[in-house]
Amino acid sequence: MRHRSLIAVTAALAAGALTLTACGSRDDKGGNDAGGGDTTVVIGVDSPTTGDLSALGLGIRNSVDLAVRQANEKKYVKGITFKLEALDDQAQAASGQQNATKLVANKDVLGVVGPLNSSVSESMQKVFDDAKLVQISPANTSPSLTQGPKWATGEKARTYKSYFRTATTDAIQGPFAAQYLFNKAGKKKVFIIDDKKTYGAGLAGTFKGEFTKLGGQVVGEGHIDPESKDFSAVVTQVKSSGADVVYYGGEYPAAGPLSKQIKASGTNIPLAGGDGIKDKKYVELAGEGAQGDFSTSVGAPVETLPSAQDFIANYKKAGFKDDFSAYGGYSYDSAWAIIEAIKTVVEANNGKLPADARAKVLDAVQKVSFDGVTGKVSFDEFGDATNKQLTVYKVEGDDFKTVESGTLS
Repeated sequence: MRHRSLIAVTAALAAGALTLTACGSRDDKGGNDAGGGDTTVVIGVDSPTTGDLSALGLGIRNSVDLAVRQANEKKYVKGITFKLEALDDQAQAASGQQNATKLVANKDVLGVVGPLNSSVSESMQKVFDDAKLVQISPANTSPSLTQGPKWATGEKARTYKSYFRTATTDAIQGPFAAQYLFNKAGKKKVFIIDDKKTYGAGLAGTFKGEFTKLGGQVVGEGHIDPESKDFSAVVTQVKSSGADVVYYGGEYPAAGPLSKQIKASGTNIPLAGGDGIKDKKYVELAGEGAQGDFSTSVGAPVETLPSAQDFIANYKKAGFKDDFSAYGGYSYDSAWAIIEAIKTVVEANNGKLPADARAKVLDAVQKVSFDGVTGKVSFDEFGDATNKQLTVYKVEGDDFKTVESGTLS
């Protein structure tokens, strides 16, 4: 999983117009002497704010923006003024790594929210970890990011202690989708397609394991280049496979056209996917044939949560041009986890930031626990969200509509 009002602030930050020295300085004992004014702390955000996935990326950025604004309005951390530095990774790993390096270089940055894509996060994790700079993603779902490359064999090992996420993982999302499609939607034969990326291939793999375990039949598998938009080869395979559902591991820019081309071939079966396709833009790209397609996404629908009503009202009041989209609530909660950690560190150091603020904030994030927009926000020993809820959606009309929420059986 689009508003640009803080681009000017970002540019000013990059130019060094707002620095810690200008607003307050760290004293020789490791604290800050605000000199009569607040100390500036920057929260970074990295997401794709241009390109095919900008609908999700802008929602992430705006929601972090809202958290920063509200922390300042409430004077939530005494003596601290929060600023936002928002960078565009264009859903590209190389850009994400460059952005991570830039954020690390700004000593005022004490936490980063993002990115959207698991593959982008892979390029950023070590950069942040080396600098002891906390990173919280509202959207990454690849299990390996927190539990290591051998997680699927049961050998779980946390590689980067600076990395956290508020979204649950595909170790849960894939099987959750499989259980719904097999047990409740009555789909017994699946053709599985993925885009060969970290997120897509991983999600498809966890779905396949559970679907076959339940007794479902995988009647075919294929891969696509999401940049191509011509999926005729795999569509032909789907048509002759006898599948009663297609499961796609990937994101909506390719999933929409794929669904459209499958239906155009005369194969009237639904396409299902994960949180990467859960956006109104998918329905636009897929066309009329999208009716009845499925997706899963992390958590419960924000609109239905009593805990999210203030967030929704405040987001609307802030006048953002773009929707908060699939990860808005999780982005707000990610930013607020950083803010809560900074509050803890400042209060433990007599109202001042210590010299080793990044390391202290990182330690504090591991221990945060609060009631957020999306429910209880806290992290387990791997940095994963303790909130494991997921939701099934189905295309009806011009958008995805909620079918049911729950946790993996």
